[in-house]
Amino acid sequence: MPELPEVETVRRGLLPAMEGRIITQAQVNRPDLRWPFPPRMAERLTGARVLTLRRRSKYILADLSTDETLLIHLGMSGRMLISPPRRRGGQGEGVAPDRATLGEWHHHHPAPEKHDHVVLDMDSGTRITFNDARRFGAMDLMPTATADAHPLLSQLGPEPLGNAFSGPYLAARLKDRNTPIKSALLDQHIVAGLGNIYVCETLYRARIHPARKAGRISETRAAALVPLIRDVLAEAITAGGSSLRDYRQADGELGYFQHSFQVYGREGEPCQTEGCTSTIRRIVQSGRSSFYCPTCQR
Repeated sequence: MPELPEVETVRRGLLPAMEGRIITQAQVNRPDLRWPFPPRMAERLTGARVLTLRRRSKYILADLSTDETLLIHLGMSGRMLISPPRRRGGQGEGVAPDRATLGEWHHHHPAPEKHDHVVLDMDSGTRITFNDARRFGAMDLMPTATADAHPLLSQLGPEPLGNAFSGPYLAARLKDRNTPIKSALLDQHIVAGLGNIYVCETLYRARIHPARKAGRISETRAAALVPLIRDVLAEAITAGGSSLRDYRQADGELGYFQHSFQVYGREGEPCQTEGCTSTIRRIVQSGRSSFYCPTCQR
């Protein structure tokens, strides 16, 4: 499932195509994905302007001029595909027209695919398609004023890249916890958006064993996790995320951070710490693989 860097990369890719633009036509091709779509979803989206495109944890949120917010969750295989308009005669593909020249463009888009479940045509001529082969993704509409109270958002902890996520905050949340540090950092009530890949990478940089009890980590070491988490996420976003299985960026390109993994998926390979002669090991915690160096991480 895409983690925070992948979702943030998709959001940034969608920004120029959606933010400030009007949805001239919305098409919903099935009644549900993981859950049923909201009533009259196509009708409620058509004619709305996208005021702001933001992210909360692993969700993309589009605040609309209708005082509603569209929630998008990519699930296991969901992709947001962008098809720009093309100037008549085939010139200028990929460059959005302004309103004065819109008539010179034609909206020739690729033929619909089997798993194109929601299609949004924007006033620029660009088409945004939500394609989801496994149908574990989701979309919902909710009042913008009470969006934070949505069941998928209301219990989330602070954003790891935001000011509310600080060293003192994390140290306080980990204090006296009897769960492994790996599980604590995956707890969305403590910090929103962290997933298996980036927690493994962070704990390696922090030299903390993933099975170590969270409450046994000193306040100093716990606080030091915060800048490491931010560094790992920032590097992953810069690299366009990690392409594992179905993930693609909004432009269809692959992410590249998987080439920078220091432990994740590297079971049996040498530790990259200079002077360390150990190999990366894997254990299973709560059904998820944890990768670590037995020498460097204690």
